[in-house]
Amino acid sequence: MKIEEIDLFYVALPAITRTADGTQDSLVVRIRTDNGLVGWGECDASPLVSMTAYVMPMSHSNIINISEALIGETLDSPEDVVRLRTKAGEYGLDVQQLDHAVAGADIAMWDALGKHLGEPVWKLLGQSDSYKKLPYASVLFGDDPAETKVIAESIIEREFRAAKFGWGPMGRGSLDDDVALVQAARDGLGSGAKLMVDAGVIWGDDVDAAYERAEKFAEIGVVWLEEPLRTEEVGAYRALSDRVRENDIDIGIAGGEGADFYRSADDMMTNAGLDFVQIDVGRIGGITEAKRVADRARELGIQYVNHTFKSHLSVAASIHVFAGFEEFDLIEYPAGNSPLVLGLTEPTGVFRDPDGLVRASDASGLGVQVNLDAIRKYQRMVKIEIDGEVLFESREP
Repeated sequence: MKIEEIDLFYVALPAITRTADGTQDSLVVRIRTDNGLVGWGECDASPLVSMTAYVMPMSHSNIINISEALIGETLDSPEDVVRLRTKAGEYGLDVQQLDHAVAGADIAMWDALGKHLGEPVWKLLGQSDSYKKLPYASVLFGDDPAETKVIAESIIEREFRAAKFGWGPMGRGSLDDDVALVQAARDGLGSGAKLMVDAGVIWGDDVDAAYERAEKFAEIGVVWLEEPLRTEEVGAYRALSDRVRENDIDIGIAGGEGADFYRSADDMMTNAGLDFVQIDVGRIGGITEAKRVADRARELGIQYVNHTFKSHLSVAASIHVFAGFEEFDLIEYPAGNSPLVLGLTEPTGVFRDPDGLVRASDASGLGVQVNLDAIRKYQRMVKIEIDGEVLFESREP
């Protein structure tokens, strides 16, 4: 089959706030083929910036848009997806947003190919089984400990067995303030649930500040401290990780969601001393690149975990990447109340079974269907025009 069209849908809630919440808008990518199949993908980046990477005029041989790289190409095998992902990268070699943007097309190509071949994406990636994962409810800290505890209690009421709290006021006050937030999360969850903390790169390159928190959070039973430092501060991460291990502090160091391409992720895994590497398929360039990271993580003995704070379309894409790795048994599961989390794939999704676990579907492709009504409801109409020539204009799905 051949790729016939690439459709772009900018969806957003009516009001966007400065809260660190990626479920407020999205760029959804649809690939249509000449045999009537469609594949869907989602990017985790500024929708309008990513959109331009699909339609921008050529600047020179290393700045050519994604649509030109893919439309008209043959898509019949996993090797074709890898080839086309590479081609898009070569066409957009000097496009800074390329990996974020092409992620949507890469995911959509895997989805369409799975439907074409009648296989789930995890099988096309060479995996022999789909193992169950423990989903952790991914939420933001409340504005204070009291609100955080209420959020934690609601997570237990929804029968989650693990949760991650992040951002909010974390790191913006004193050490005692941060400890109080985490203790409130633990009090709300109880002693039996796994608790993870996402610091949102708040301490930059300050190893001492991050270590002080790691030490205190370990006493509260936190599984990992995520992104305490900026992604590029690989040396500082190594210093923190070494210090935690040398002092037998019982907490893991996690990071990697800021890795925009494979080499960045590999650098962190090889040189930062991570215990957990967290990769976002919507940022690193799609399923193709994320699977490379998962394979490398296994080689290095690091636990691969997805980063996902988007819709269940992204959750589905993420779980196929590491479905066949039994030892990678945790999955980030957005648990906020944005209608784009569940609504974008309603009534399908990656849902918990009676034991509270999730697994990649055996259905062909990603195993979820996009809700066109949700796209119609939240779509923002865009027109990109230069000197009277329309490069892109939104259309109804």
